[in-house]
Amino acid sequence: MINAVVMAGGSGTRLWPLSRAAHPKQFLALHGEDTMLQATLKRLDGLNVQSSVTICNEEHRFFVAEQLREIDKLGSIILEPVSRNTAPAIALAAFSVEAGEDPLLLVLPADHVIQDEVSFTKCVMNAIPLAESGRLVTFGVVANEPNTGYGYIRMGESQGPGFSVVSFVEKPSFEVAKDYLKSGAYLWNSGIFMFKASRYLEELKKHSPDIYRACHFSMKNISRDNDFLRVNEAAFNACPSDSIDYAVMEKTDAAVVVPLDAGWSDIGSWSSLWDVNKKDNNLNVVSGDAVLYDVNNSYIRTDEKLIAVVGVSDLVVVSTKDVVMVSSKDRVQDAKIIVQKLKNDNRTEWEFSREVFRPWGKFDLLDIGLGYQVKRLTVKPGAKLSVQKHHHRAEHWVVVSGKAVVTRDDKKYLLSVNESTYIPLGAIHSLENPGSVNLEMIEVQSGQYLGEDDIVRFEDRYGR
Repeated sequence: MINAVVMAGGSGTRLWPLSRAAHPKQFLALHGEDTMLQATLKRLDGLNVQSSVTICNEEHRFFVAEQLREIDKLGSIILEPVSRNTAPAIALAAFSVEAGEDPLLLVLPADHVIQDEVSFTKCVMNAIPLAESGRLVTFGVVANEPNTGYGYIRMGESQGPGFSVVSFVEKPSFEVAKDYLKSGAYLWNSGIFMFKASRYLEELKKHSPDIYRACHFSMKNISRDNDFLRVNEAAFNACPSDSIDYAVMEKTDAAVVVPLDAGWSDIGSWSSLWDVNKKDNNLNVVSGDAVLYDVNNSYIRTDEKLIAVVGVSDLVVVSTKDVVMVSSKDRVQDAKIIVQKLKNDNRTEWEFSREVFRPWGKFDLLDIGLGYQVKRLTVKPGAKLSVQKHHHRAEHWVVVSGKAVVTRDDKKYLLSVNESTYIPLGAIHSLENPGSVNLEMIEVQSGQYLGEDDIVRFEDRYGR
């Protein structure tokens, strides 16, 4: 019996501007039609997975619930009040197992690409006897280049389909990585694990008792909120932050590593996306509306506008609705420096894109000027915005498609296509989509202050 544990935290800053803190890479479709989270769960169809637990933070909970519901794989969703790294997150999942059960936990990051799913399934199946015998299994990727972006695992004596773990090694220099590759004794550290829930907790209690105690107390008074399990916030806030590698795997004598050769990538940069995607005759990867002339060995992606690229090589060009980023392929890791600079300058582009997703749908900021801004709202069928009011702005709403039920103070009325309404400053109001298709609206806000924090909520079905 296998329970999947999917780690869906993280901000994915190295894939900025497509990945932002409010909408990171695990919730994006970067390789194929499914989001990376959805692809992670679908990848398990060839295994005997009984249930799944997804670990995420409060801000991303509705992404997780909606995306898993879309593929009919909605399991338990545990919300971390704060990020405490992988060792505590896995402990929460292990403690969540029903009393009397002791399943194998297959721990998977939600933001990896595995191109050969048949080989992945076979590798996991081969490792099951090791995990059932009480070993803590990690999967090490067979290295095909001297990559300095990954940690490494040094293999020891043969242990059935795997090997004992001699040591975990931090990201090496290029020269050291070349020696590792040549020796054949090292694998990339994938961050994928499998073990019995009880064995992980035993080793965690032995080697990192502070984490064990904090997570144990965190799960004593959990509360259920629709699809979500909320742990004891005070107890979890007191938990030390540490990775499973440092907290357990580097200290235990029960660790084994099983080689994984299945087209794995952690998609840690734009150059990684170039690696795993189909290329044209000039070794370019192109996504979206782009016209190229004399361009080679480049990654070009545009979400909306036409991009024209002429006479360049080894570039990454990424265009979103609000940002254009250009980088040489060998410097794409430095995108995180731009993100930090935006944060330091108090700009919002590090966190939000022009298109912002909400539990009820999304809005796209079309225009902004002195005393006004214009948004396009998309409200999902059956969804409802909170009952709210604003202290500093009035709003005009125009229905473009679908139908809207509007509540304004003590009045409630229906709007259809090409109909509009006005929400005065201070009016208590709400908006609901009663139909079976998306409601599309144009919202014009006017006032001296138009920030998203100018919302006083009186009622909200999403618990915000």
